[in-house]
Amino acid sequence: MLVYFKSPSPRFEYISRFLLETLCGFDIIITYSKESFISFEGPSICYGEEQLNHRSFHISPSGLLSERGIHQQQIKIEGWRGNKVFFLTNGNDIPFDIFSASFFLLSRYEEYLPYNKDSYGRYSHLNSLAAKEDFLNLPMINCWAMELRRLMTRKFPGLFFHKRTFSFLPSYDIDMAWTYRTKGAMRTLAGFTRSLVKGQWKQIAKRIDVITGKSNDPYDVYEWLDALHLKYSLKPFYFFLLADSAMGYDTNIDPKRKEMKDLISYHSLGYHVGIHPSWQSGDKPELLEKEIKLLRTITGSNVTLSRFHYLRFCLPQDFRKLISAGIRDDFSMGYGEINGFRASVATPFPWYDLEMESVTDLIIHPFCWMDANSHYELKHTPAQAYLELKSFHDIIKRTEGEMSIISHNSFFSEEPEFEGWKEVYEIFLNEIVYWDL
Repeated sequence: MLVYFKSPSPRFEYISRFLLETLCGFDIIITYSKESFISFEGPSICYGEEQLNHRSFHISPSGLLSERGIHQQQIKIEGWRGNKVFFLTNGNDIPFDIFSASFFLLSRYEEYLPYNKDSYGRYSHLNSLAAKEDFLNLPMINCWAMELRRLMTRKFPGLFFHKRTFSFLPSYDIDMAWTYRTKGAMRTLAGFTRSLVKGQWKQIAKRIDVITGKSNDPYDVYEWLDALHLKYSLKPFYFFLLADSAMGYDTNIDPKRKEMKDLISYHSLGYHVGIHPSWQSGDKPELLEKEIKLLRTITGSNVTLSRFHYLRFCLPQDFRKLISAGIRDDFSMGYGEINGFRASVATPFPWYDLEMESVTDLIIHPFCWMDANSHYELKHTPAQAYLELKSFHDIIKRTEGEMSIISHNSFFSEEPEFEGWKEVYEIFLNEIVYWDL
């Protein structure tokens, strides 16, 4: 398929290839030559103010992809084929600039503009267009791509495309590998003291049983997870928090302890293992390199995967730090306060550095659901969490996307706080995901 635009543009090159090739599955050639486009007789898209070739599919530009710099955008929402759209135009075949709208969402354009931060200093979903216009629960770019492909194949019968298939990507953040084990004398004593002050006699007894080897640690659910992964042929991703000092939001097990090293080494043999950059590394960038180096030493492999602890990152500086540190795939694109599609997409995509106006080698893997959001922020019961998971699954499957979710080992424990969550996860895998894989 031939695609025309009036002049070279890194923004257009980036979004047209992602939308048309990655999502729609078309094989495209981009041209900036009017003469070549007008004389072309095959399937084509004219992205211009006027339709140069009467046989082509016409999309009129709004101007965003020709701009340089970052500016406030005037956005008006309307409906189209059951979806919300913006950057409305007078295109002959589609009433909005699907390229600019997709670029605005995918590049996280709005996160480069002034915004109010949440209580953790992060970009809040309340600032986003998706939240304000109530489409945060939809991978809108995938939805638009499906409609575009339907219109294109109708206009050009027999047009070939590569069909995508649904995929499921489970991942786990190991913020606290064990509840009571291997915490050292000082932290163990502090834990006993807190429980004594609060009169938590069951916790005291449980801690003693774990420390003396009479019972298993509540957070030690790794064999159970192994059995699930084997049963459903899953290859999940594990992200380990390796903060050198346990303080503030970083309360992980000491990464220099043999037990912790053994746990990481074991998982690196059969699964994908990445770094979970600590909260402290957000204030002291040199700690990121230190944590990555430690993980590399433990696994004996290069570290190319990451997800920020507490999803604490700001664009573009934190993604640039990842690239400098050798990270090639990041899994942080989502919110730490609500579930949904932060970039309005359910497909991995290369990160576009909007300030530098260039596509990078960093691949972003967006997630749609996290157990901590569901439990702590949304106050969902396990049954409500299941319904939310199923809803995300259904729309992602329908739009041929990748369903990426985040779980924590603590949620699979037998602790009263997490009663029912372990069962919900297994039911979801058995009743929903199993039949898609």
